[in-house]
Amino acid sequence: MKLSILDQVPLLNHSSSKQAIQETLELAELADRLGYYRYWVAEHHDMPGLACPAPDMILSIIGSKTEKIRIGSGAVLLPHYRAFPVAERYNLLATMYPNRIDLGIGRAPGASAEAAIALSGNFLENVRDMPNLLDELLAFLNQSFLNNHMYSKVAPTPVPTTPSIPWLLGTSEKSAKLAAEKGMAYAFGHFMTDKDGPAILQSFKQQSSADTIVAVSVICAETNERAQELAQAALLWKMQQNNGEENAFVPTENEAKSHNYTNNELDWIRKQKQKMIIGDPCDVRVELHNLAVTYQTNELMIITITPDYQSRKASYELIAEAVL
Repeated sequence: MKLSILDQVPLLNHSSSKQAIQETLELAELADRLGYYRYWVAEHHDMPGLACPAPDMILSIIGSKTEKIRIGSGAVLLPHYRAFPVAERYNLLATMYPNRIDLGIGRAPGASAEAAIALSGNFLENVRDMPNLLDELLAFLNQSFLNNHMYSKVAPTPVPTTPSIPWLLGTSEKSAKLAAEKGMAYAFGHFMTDKDGPAILQSFKQQSSADTIVAVSVICAETNERAQELAQAALLWKMQQNNGEENAFVPTENEAKSHNYTNNELDWIRKQKQKMIIGDPCDVRVELHNLAVTYQTNELMIITITPDYQSRKASYELIAEAVL
């Protein structure tokens, strides 16, 4: 089983954005040494607590600091952009780091309604045009426009010897169907949805033989008790985000412990934990294996949010020791 990492570049322990980005670079180097297969960076805009609006810029640095690990976007939010500049940027990365670049594509706004409008105007209209945007992007990447097309002589230079590999990211039957129709590999966000993920992935596999990834939230520590303590802060932060509270930082452990939880909040946390993997290395190894079997996939992508960067690194180290 392959293990990969999805990094949202979070601001932990009341860090600055600069520190969050530096910690991402260090985690990517660590992941490369530990044997993780991919390292993807997410895109968010004007989002409290998350420091990366432009994955390609960070990937250009990560590539220079790593040797083997595949690197990519998780994801470029395509409705915000024209296809041509996206193809140019990822062709540039693929030229710099051959056979290592993934181009993950998503259609979520990754921003508030106001920020989405500031980025791309009528975002919903662009989402409706997503199939055409994908066609155009894939044609640029593959240089496959018909001779009579106005873009047939337009090249997103530099054109690499090996282009980036396109992935579609999603959490629904609609995204799975679209990925299959376009011949794209598919990454499913288990950590982001309450939908029947295994059924959605099974539907994709019935239509396509392309690769799949399942992204899951995991927190690993030396003991189950310690892992649960770390998870509490991440869950409180997610709950605060869902409630529209603009908390720029993941709460500290003390803040999570001292929070006065309502019964509804405790119920919500219990439900969220059902989608997460939280525990010691032995339990995490078993649960990761079971999840891969349930989804019938050979690659899991792990997202880990803890109160501080040290425990985040330790979680990935413990998982690698137990599984890789």
